[in-house]
Amino acid sequence: MANDSIDLELKKGEIHALLGENGAGKSTLMNILFGLYQPDEGEIWINGERTVIDGASKAIELGIGMVHQHFKLVQPFTVAENIVLGDEPKKGLKIDYKLANQRVREISGRYGLKVDPQVRIQNITVGMQQRVEILKTLYRGAEIVIFDEPTAVLTVQEIEELIQIIRNLAAEGKSIIIITHKLKEVMALANTVTVIRRGKVVRTLPTSGTNERQLAELMVGRDVSFEVEKSQAKPGEVVLDIRNLRMKGDQGKPALDGTTLQVRAGEIFGIAGVDGNGQSELIYAITGMRKVQEGNVFLNGSDLTNKSPRDISTAGVGHIPEDRHKHGLVLDFSVSENMILNTYFQPEYGRYGFVDFKAMDKLAADLVGEYDVRLSGIHTDARALSGGNQQKAIIGRELHKDPDLIIAVQPTRGLDIGAIEFVHNRLVEARNGGKAILLVSFELDELYALSDRIAVMYEGKLVGEVDADNRNDEELGLLMSGNTDTAGIPGQRGS
Repeated sequence: MANDSIDLELKKGEIHALLGENGAGKSTLMNILFGLYQPDEGEIWINGERTVIDGASKAIELGIGMVHQHFKLVQPFTVAENIVLGDEPKKGLKIDYKLANQRVREISGRYGLKVDPQVRIQNITVGMQQRVEILKTLYRGAEIVIFDEPTAVLTVQEIEELIQIIRNLAAEGKSIIIITHKLKEVMALANTVTVIRRGKVVRTLPTSGTNERQLAELMVGRDVSFEVEKSQAKPGEVVLDIRNLRMKGDQGKPALDGTTLQVRAGEIFGIAGVDGNGQSELIYAITGMRKVQEGNVFLNGSDLTNKSPRDISTAGVGHIPEDRHKHGLVLDFSVSENMILNTYFQPEYGRYGFVDFKAMDKLAADLVGEYDVRLSGIHTDARALSGGNQQKAIIGRELHKDPDLIIAVQPTRGLDIGAIEFVHNRLVEARNGGKAILLVSFELDELYALSDRIAVMYEGKLVGEVDADNRNDEELGLLMSGNTDTAGIPGQRGS
C-alpha cells in the first residue's frame, strides 16, 4: 500500500512540505496529483471543484506543474525548445522560435531564473536544467507547482538560489508542494509540513510550531541521532596513493592538474569543493572509467593506473557512484541481478558463464534485509524503487564486497534522516575495521561529521587541507573559491 487514506490541503500562496522516509509514498501521492498514476479511491478537489485527473495533460490544464527529481528534458534541444515542446507558438505552419525565445526570456526575467533560451540542455549545469523544468511549468500557466526532491542533485550555492526562486513563486501567489526529506530546508522554506510514514499521514503542522528533532522522530518513528559517533582515527598503512594525476576534461582543458593524495587504512579522507573542479574526474581515474594522461594510482602498492574497471574492482575497490542511474544500476534489471553486477563472474555466483540464480537471490534477500531496502520483492526492476532505496541497494552491494578502499561519492544523496544515520554509521564501522575511505560530498555537514581529514579541490588540484575537528566555514569557503591565502584563520594546515 503506497498511499493509505491520505488527506492533504494546500492553500494559495503556501509552501507546503511533504516529508517522509524513502519509500513512504510521497512521490506516489504527487504522481497521482499530476495524473501519472490513478488512485484506487479518494477524491481530488481544486478551487472548490471535484476533479478527475486522468493524465498529465489534464493536470496541466488544471494549472498543476511538476518538477521531477530526475529531469524530463531532451538533451540536444535548446532551453526554449524544451520549454515550449508540445505547446509551440506558430507562424503559419512553422514554429516561431523567435517568439518562443522571447517568451522564455520574459518568464525567466519575471521570476529571476536567468536562463539563456538558446543554449542546449547538454551544455548547462544540473542546477540550470532544474530552472528549465521550473520554466516549463510556468510557461504552461501552473498555479500549483510540485517539486520532487528539488535539492537532491544541487550544490550548496544552487540550493540557496533555488530556495529564493521558490520564495519568489510563492510571493507571486503560486501554491508550492515540496517533496523532501531534508529537515533544514523544510524549516527554512515551508509554511506547513505534512509528515508521511509508510503510506499514512502521521501529522500536519505549521513549521513555526515544530523543530528538526520532532520532525525527524515523526518521520522515522523513533529518536534519531544527529551526531555521528566516532572515536579518534588510528591511521595505518597507505592504501590509496595517487601521484601527480593529469587528465583532460570534456572541453580539452585540464580536469586533473597534478593531483596528489594519500588515503590510509582506518581513516576517512574527505574532499570538499564546488562541483566541477575535478572531483568526478578524480573518481573516474581511480575506478578506471577514464584514462589519465600522466601520473599513477597505486592500491596497496600495486599500480592500477588505467586498468579496467573490473580489474580495479576485484583488486579491492568499492565504489558508491555520484550518479546512481548512470554508473550504479542497470534500471531494467531486477534488484537481485543488480546485486551481482560486479561479482557475477565469481565462482560463488555461477560457473562456465551461467549465473547461479539461487545464490544471487539469497545475496539480494540478505542485503535488502540488512540495508532496509523498501521494495515489493527482490525481482522488482531497479527503476521501480525510490531514489533513496536505489542508493541503499548500491551501498549494500559495495560494502558487502569487503573492499580495502571504499570510494563514497555523495553517499547520502536522496536519503532520509534515518537512512543517512544508517549509512554514516556503516562508513564509520568500515573505517574502524581498517578500511580506507575516500569521501566526496557537497554537504559540508557530512564532511565535518565523517572525515578525519578534509582536503579542498579547486581546478583539478588539492589546494589545502582543513581540520575536520575544528569547523571553520570561512577557511573552507576561501579554499573552495581558490583563495589559498588563509593566514590568520585558525585550523589551516597549509596549502
